[in-house]
Amino acid sequence: MELSEKLETKFRMDENQKKALHRLNIFSVADLLYHFPIRYSDVSRVSKITELNVGEVATIYGKVSGLKTRKGFHSKIPMAEGWIEDFSGKIKIIWFNQAYLAKMLHDGDTVKLTGKVTESKNGNYLANPEFEKIPNMPIDSHNSLFRPPRPKGTPPSQGEKNSEGFSYPIYNETRGITSKWFYHTIEKILRDKTLDNIADYIPSDILKKYHLPTLKTALIWIHTPKNKNDMQSARKRFAFEEVFCIQLERQHDKLEYRKNKSFQIKPDQKNTAEFLKRFPFQATKSQEKSIETILEDMARNFPMSRLLEGDVGSGKTAVAATASHATVTQRPYGKNFGNLQVGYMAPTEILATQHFESFIKYFSHLPINIGLITGSGCRKFPSKSNPESWTTISRTQLLKWVANGEIPILIGTHSLIQKTVKFKNLALVVIDEQHRFGTAQRRKLIRKDINGNFSAPHLLSMTATPIPRTLALTIYGDLDLSLLDEMPVGRKKIITEIITPDKRENTYEKIKIEMKNGRQLYVICPRIFEANEKAEPGFFLEGLSQADAPRGSAPRARGDSDPIKKDSSSALEMKSVTSEAKRLKKEIFPEYEIGILHSKLSKIEKEKVMQEFTLGKIQILCATSVVEVGVNVPNATVIIIEGAERFGLAQLHQLRGRVIRSSHQAYCYIFAEAKSEKTISRLKALKTAQNGFELAELDLTLRGAGELGGTKQWGITDLGMEAIRNIKMVEAARTEAIRIISEDPELTNYPLLKSKVHQKVGEFHFE
Repeated sequence: MELSEKLETKFRMDENQKKALHRLNIFSVADLLYHFPIRYSDVSRVSKITELNVGEVATIYGKVSGLKTRKGFHSKIPMAEGWIEDFSGKIKIIWFNQAYLAKMLHDGDTVKLTGKVTESKNGNYLANPEFEKIPNMPIDSHNSLFRPPRPKGTPPSQGEKNSEGFSYPIYNETRGITSKWFYHTIEKILRDKTLDNIADYIPSDILKKYHLPTLKTALIWIHTPKNKNDMQSARKRFAFEEVFCIQLERQHDKLEYRKNKSFQIKPDQKNTAEFLKRFPFQATKSQEKSIETILEDMARNFPMSRLLEGDVGSGKTAVAATASHATVTQRPYGKNFGNLQVGYMAPTEILATQHFESFIKYFSHLPINIGLITGSGCRKFPSKSNPESWTTISRTQLLKWVANGEIPILIGTHSLIQKTVKFKNLALVVIDEQHRFGTAQRRKLIRKDINGNFSAPHLLSMTATPIPRTLALTIYGDLDLSLLDEMPVGRKKIITEIITPDKRENTYEKIKIEMKNGRQLYVICPRIFEANEKAEPGFFLEGLSQADAPRGSAPRARGDSDPIKKDSSSALEMKSVTSEAKRLKKEIFPEYEIGILHSKLSKIEKEKVMQEFTLGKIQILCATSVVEVGVNVPNATVIIIEGAERFGLAQLHQLRGRVIRSSHQAYCYIFAEAKSEKTISRLKALKTAQNGFELAELDLTLRGAGELGGTKQWGITDLGMEAIRNIKMVEAARTEAIRIISEDPELTNYPLLKSKVHQKVGEFHFE
């Protein structure tokens, strides 16, 4: 059997199975072999039938009886059903689309079953359980693949002999296909000696160095492990290779970017020190260190590629402004007039406008023009009629001035990297919120100079998203890292409280005291509308006009929760922005104006609401986590986060950062409905952690990498994300990738590995 052969030509399948495999993107023998188990049925926790709970996947031992076949009354689906009984009780078994199983087992057979306990109006049943015939009931119900090793010299018990072998692998399934089908089909492929001539794409010296199994061995062990060590070794190998392939692509990108020429920027240290004094706070040591490192990078003859990570309010913008100052105060090479240019890209119009206004304050003492370009229009500072303010100008005029170098600093959204935007001497690009800007977009910054050479600006990426070091080293492997882990002097620590339902009323009274002192309040909800609620065109609250009503057609922004089906009980418990705003206005804060903000509002509506909140016309802003990025209102010092157990710790920390924009005491009230001690203790970490990076690491440990904001968008599989937990594995993959790319940038000597990287990472951009 060849790896490239279509499954349909090698195995008999009905139409439902074919459709199911297509939904899982499984077409060939190779695709099937790389459809790895998501877990293994763990029979170390064998359950009594009387102790089964609905929804859990359980393993039970017992005798089967009442086996028969039938068809569903309405669906006409063929099925096998029967009963399994142990010493404590009995439960029904149903195998859907597998009627033949009733003939493979016989009444009175002793079996081990692993399946999901499912509820129906006729009682609970075990759905599509995996089964294994065993001669006798095991003496020790804790025998399994995952049992602890037997002491040397101790013979196996009779129960161990009876249950010797593996537990069934559990695969990602879809309607029409089961884990049992995957297991038996893959077993046939392995028996057919398909893997005998398979070539390994990971170099043998790396496999040997890190004690990783070969590709053939790993594929056998991951699907049919004989013990826990086999399974772990196989998963370790495939986790390593995924991070390794990503690192190869990232290190190749880094090498290619550094081949370009760039402006050497050598700032005057005295001028830089004077510029830093213009900020209304003393620079922290981490800010000073980051600025020093960035300026050293920019003085080299190849382009800088650096990621600046820092909590909300840690002063990233000040660092970026200092780098911008060093750039625009230097003349183009060989000229005694003009300025080098800076492009500053933000993810939203709100944030771009905010940076534009901040840069006006920072650079107003210099004869520097600053431009703003967004989808809503263009602005320029200073205005001819009023040198202390900005003016609206046409897009054509702005682009003309940028192209001839008259506007040294241009701030905007993704409009900045459009072909129509041409810079004369672009020397530095600053990108806020790096996770929204990929390497493909970064390549658009590379330009041909007048001599036909390729030149690239220095690149400073910034993010307030707390990212564990392992994840940052992987997904941003082509960027050098700088960390801002201190807050500016004078900023008071946010008082954070975990509020259970019984403390809600008392908390509202505390908030009212702050509101009477002139402060403002954020209320964050996990959803936009209730499950049975639609956008109401006529709905508005005080502070919002008819035009500001929520709309249902706009695309959902990052952070807004998807509407949940009406029949989901969890949806009824989740607070929505619209209903909570109405409730607060009616019952809690009738004297204050309340605005709403979420992704289904248009850009104009969002900006209007934010403008009114910034000016104090709206005292309470009820919003989804869309405010996570790009909102800066110093007078807003109190935040309520509803349904906090539904957010990751790192995201809660980011949301909390909205109220750390001034020297006033700030308060964060985490409203949690969950009563579980485990959930409450997780949330309590917000009170003890020193920074967002510590919380991100904790999130990684407690909830898994898949819960980190946006990890899925990087294309890393669940198996690859397991590697992200292991700093040694990530560093090993990074070290080997750097070595190989430095020796053989195009992987000429590693054709199989090059092909695998193409497959894993997508377009690899090899020359």
